[in-house]
Amino acid sequence: MLAEDDSAASNQLKRERFFQKFAQRFLNFEGIGVLLLDREFRVVEISEMICTLFGCNRDDIIDKTIEECFEMLPLHPRPFDRSLLEGEVFRNRELNWKRDKISFKLMLDGEVLQDNGAVTGAFILFRDVSHLLALEEQIRRSDRLKTIGQIAAGTAHEIRNPLTAIKGFMQLLNKTLLERSMSKEQEFVGIVLSEIDRVNELVSEFLLLSKPKEIKQVPMRIGRVLQEILPMIRNEALLHKVTVLYYPKPELPPILADKELLKQVFLNLGKNAIEAMDGGGTLIIRECIYPHESDKIAVEISDTGPGIAADVLEKVFDPFFTTKPQGTGLGLSVCQRIVHDLGGRIEVVSDEAGSQFTVWMPYAAGQ
Repeated sequence: MLAEDDSAASNQLKRERFFQKFAQRFLNFEGIGVLLLDREFRVVEISEMICTLFGCNRDDIIDKTIEECFEMLPLHPRPFDRSLLEGEVFRNRELNWKRDKISFKLMLDGEVLQDNGAVTGAFILFRDVSHLLALEEQIRRSDRLKTIGQIAAGTAHEIRNPLTAIKGFMQLLNKTLLERSMSKEQEFVGIVLSEIDRVNELVSEFLLLSKPKEIKQVPMRIGRVLQEILPMIRNEALLHKVTVLYYPKPELPPILADKELLKQVFLNLGKNAIEAMDGGGTLIIRECIYPHESDKIAVEISDTGPGIAADVLEKVFDPFFTTKPQGTGLGLSVCQRIVHDLGGRIEVVSDEAGSQFTVWMPYAAGQ
């Protein structure tokens, strides 16, 4: 009988050690965070994931009430309260959080802990779904671009053919008017020719959405790409009284990309940022890496302009959407298409202090 008791005690100890290891591993899990509260609504334990996300230290959180924690962060409105201890559990409650110009979307699940029917505390699970939602949005945008591309492939050449004929006859007419010294009529023809050129440029951009030029991906340092376009960006910045700050990171591993297409992306983003700072400002170009993106490097292009309104921000990559009087609304759509075809992604955040576009590019295989 004593041997059986010793065996049961040993098995119980093994189970406790097993669950202890599981709890330690779960608290360090990257994708999910847990916040454990006692019946006084004080923090008993908190995952490293939550501390990293909110930029707080575990030792500053432990033993504090959750209300004190909310004031430290700060979190407004508060995602949950003491009603959780009264049995008001919740599932998939959204929480939006912004830190260092990076937006996070979290899903929270709250549940109570009981012992013989008495509430002893509660726990909240935090799930970071930011990348999942960003991927879903990227798929939706890709589908829209695919639809636009199908339309472009069938119509762009049909538009360009009559334009070429119209331009040719207008040039002949312009020559005749010149011979007859009809300067006023020549001015009208000049306007028509300039508008034809503008339509041709629009058709060229439109065709990029349907089928970009052949992609030639080779391993390269992203810093080399940026350094080649910096003189052009700095010249543009001088015209708008904008200061350009470039922060390279030479130790970054190489990426696999098409240099010319990538240069087109960074030039477009740089010029957009400069134009957004009407009257002067600072353009910041930064190479960086983030722990949560272990297979990608990032290039951040930030400006100190007035920012992009929230209702506009979600539309900036949509084809033909533009806030510029003479804009085509295709620049950012083409950038997104190029980055997507190169295996990366492009994101934007903005507030009253300015906007930041981030281009994520994967490492070259085997690097």
